[in-house]
Amino acid sequence: MKPTRRLHDLGQSLWLDNITREMLDNGTLRRYIDDLSVTGLTSNPTIFDGAIGGGRAYDAAIREKAKAGKSGESLFIELALEDLRRAADMFQPVFEASHHVDGWVSMEVSPLLASDAAGTIEAAQQIHAQAERPNLFVKIPGLPEGLPAIEASIYAGIPINVTLLFSREQYLAAAEAYMRGIERRIEAGLEPRVGSVASLFVSRWDVAANGKVPPELHNKLGIAVARRTYRAYRELLATPRWRKLNTAGAQPQRLLWASTGTKDPQASDTLYIQALAAPDTIDTMPEKTLLAFAEHGALDGVMATDGGDAEEVLARFGQAGVDVDALASRLQREGAQSFVTSWQQLLQRISDKGAGLPQVSQRASS
Repeated sequence: MKPTRRLHDLGQSLWLDNITREMLDNGTLRRYIDDLSVTGLTSNPTIFDGAIGGGRAYDAAIREKAKAGKSGESLFIELALEDLRRAADMFQPVFEASHHVDGWVSMEVSPLLASDAAGTIEAAQQIHAQAERPNLFVKIPGLPEGLPAIEASIYAGIPINVTLLFSREQYLAAAEAYMRGIERRIEAGLEPRVGSVASLFVSRWDVAANGKVPPELHNKLGIAVARRTYRAYRELLATPRWRKLNTAGAQPQRLLWASTGTKDPQASDTLYIQALAAPDTIDTMPEKTLLAFAEHGALDGVMATDGGDAEEVLARFGQAGVDVDALASRLQREGAQSFVTSWQQLLQRISDKGAGLPQVSQRASS
């Protein structure tokens, strides 16, 4: 049995953190679904920037839409949704068989709206309506400014992937926004079942901390934060407040592990996948990481529901001078800015391709 299948069988969903028109056209995504137990996928501005700039698969469609008067964000959203609809249709059987728990794809609102709650709400509504797929999440960053938009969107019945979460506290704030939205729906007599996931970014912690701590602490911070957050996730699902919502028909906002590709060349290429094995969660993997785990991954057990040694490890980072709370805020803001940079590059790339200009390779760091 493939390692990916064993991971799936313990109750974790495996999603691909990538989408390109090539993998849709050449059967790669179909193979990942059939052979590697992939049951969903995520996208972001950096992924689409790479997909559109990495070849000519989109060139004809961009020029056609440009000639029809499309430009900027509207052209990109139309282009991206063409791909995501195809992917959503491929995952539709999983979506139905899992009673809408699994089988999702994701599309991000413009990162330029990260501090604009009203604009984010409007954009989420437009993407949801334009997508015309029940298994498409709209991604909204979980910055403090975005929490009202998350609550309002859930209340409006729009499935939301809360992205750019980096800590237990940021996760709990996102979960609070989700529950408030569901509670408002129940009070209004509306269907309480609205899909949502909360995406915790992992490897970026270690990129930020490795150079500031002793070697024995390298590549341990992200996993410790994930374990701490997993404990909070499990504790929340056991609260009377959540049990009441669940009894009324609401489904849990699932915890999703994001940024799971190993950045340290000295570490195992499956480090985070093995450490983050946990039932009732999602692990969204870059393509390279998925293939590595399928080839030589191993499971060392499942994550402890009580967080295991997370607090001890985090205390060691504190003693080494790492302010985890301050770093979480910094990483969230930097992540938002990184997506802004990718978004701007993406729109410029589309504009150039629409005008038939030569392309210059450029990528924002993910």
